[in-house]
Amino acid sequence: MRIRVINPNTTASMTTTIGEAASRIASPGSEIVATTPKSGPVSIESHFDEAISAVGVLEEVMAGEREGVDAYIIACFGDPGLLAARELTRAPVIGIAEAAFHMASLISTRFSIVTTLGRTGIIAEHLLDQYGFRHHCRRVRAAEIPVLDLEHDGEAALNRIITECRRARDEDGIGAIVLGCGGMADLTAEISDAVGLPVVEGVTAAVKLSEALVGLGLGTSKFGDLAFPRSKAFTGRFEHLSHMTPSE
Repeated sequence: MRIRVINPNTTASMTTTIGEAASRIASPGSEIVATTPKSGPVSIESHFDEAISAVGVLEEVMAGEREGVDAYIIACFGDPGLLAARELTRAPVIGIAEAAFHMASLISTRFSIVTTLGRTGIIAEHLLDQYGFRHHCRRVRAAEIPVLDLEHDGEAALNRIITECRRARDEDGIGAIVLGCGGMADLTAEISDAVGLPVVEGVTAAVKLSEALVGLGLGTSKFGDLAFPRSKAFTGRFEHLSHMTPSE
């Protein structure tokens, strides 16, 4: 089973962190291939960043289709380009926010999300509504750290995250915590030990969901809105996408 884990930002060190976390949790028969787009933002912290990064995500999926990838993971908590990516392939495509919400709801009746910045917390709230998990989530909390601090000032960032997780435990009436950033993929065990609650992280959750879907022989439906996009001409910088015909 070959799983392509796409880090939608262009920070190579974060791609390495994400890939290593995914590989540690993957089953022996699963091959993890961690990739990042050639172009895009170095971190994703806004709607604008997400919109730009989505194009790179789709190009990574198209490259994976040529390589025979069995499943894809979009390793940003905003799940940028998720539905568009599903249009391009029959393979499962899992966003890490959606994966984390599902997993957390299976082990607790209520959870809180701890993310990086307050503005990205609002994006997480939109996803809770979109995916139908609003009633499971008590609160979205922000440690107020830029995403790249997870790479450049890791110890201080970890301490801020743990502090916010402890507040969630003590104030929110929850049974689990969801970490709201792909860059936190390697912090799950340390945070759980410090907080004393189950901690769900989306990259690793998405790996296990991908393995389950592939093992069950379930892929993205090609009926309805997730059918392959119609072939057509594109202009300007997107001309290379013209008359794209995804694999049938």
